[in-house]
Amino acid sequence: METVTERHLLGDRSVSVETSSPMRRWLSLGEFLVGAAIVVGHNVYHVVPNEVPILFVLGLLSLRVRDRNWKAFGLNWPQSWRRTILIALTAAVVRIVVGSVVIDPLTARFWPAAIAPSGSESISGNLMVTLQWLLLVWTFAAFGEEISYRGYLLARAASAGGCSRAAYWIAVMLVSVLFGMGHYYKGPSGILDSGMAGLVLGATYLLSGRNLWTCVLAHGFIDTFGVLALFFGWQT
Repeated sequence: METVTERHLLGDRSVSVETSSPMRRWLSLGEFLVGAAIVVGHNVYHVVPNEVPILFVLGLLSLRVRDRNWKAFGLNWPQSWRRTILIALTAAVVRIVVGSVVIDPLTARFWPAAIAPSGSESISGNLMVTLQWLLLVWTFAAFGEEISYRGYLLARAASAGGCSRAAYWIAVMLVSVLFGMGHYYKGPSGILDSGMAGLVLGATYLLSGRNLWTCVLAHGFIDTFGVLALFFGWQT
C-alpha cells in the first residue's frame, strides 16, 4: 500500500503527514468503525469488555502491521521535554477552567451533576486509596486512554479522510464524541464534560505537532488534580 508524504503545518511545527492510498483509507475507516463499535458496545450496551485494553492492543497490533514506527502514534522522543510539559500543563489548565467555568454551569441548567467514578468517594483523606487512584490515573487513564483514543482512533479516522489538515480536525471532533461516550456512566453532564476534555486533548495533539506525550501528560495532570481535589476535600 503506497503512501505519499506531504508537509502540513500543525501549530508551530512542520510535520510529515501521509496521504493514504484508497485501500489504506478503507482499511483505516474499517478500523475506526470497529473501534467506535467497541466504545459504544462497552459503555452504552455493556456487551463488550472495557474498551481501553482492547483498543490499546488493537492499536499496537495495527501499528506493528501497518506502520512499524512509533511516530505514527506520536510517541517518538520529543525534541524538547520542557516544551512538551509546558504544552501539557497549559492544556490541563484550559480543560479544568473550561470545565468549571463553562461546562458545569451550563449542564447544571439541564441535568444533574456528573456521576463520579465508582469508588472515588473513598479517596477523601485516605492516602493509600489516593495513591492507588494516582497509579490508575497515570497508567490506565493517561497512557491507556491516550494510546486508544488520540493515538489509535484519531490516527485511523484521519487516515480514512486522507490525512489532510481538515481530516485531522474532523477526526479530533469524532474521537471527542467517542471519548464522551466512553464516559457514559457519568450521565449527560459527564458525557458533555468528557467530550470537551477530548476536544482539548485532541487539539493539543495536533497543535503540538502530533506529539502524543503532550496528551498523556495533560491527561495525567487533569486527573491528578481531580484526585487531589477529592483527597483534600476541595470539591464535594
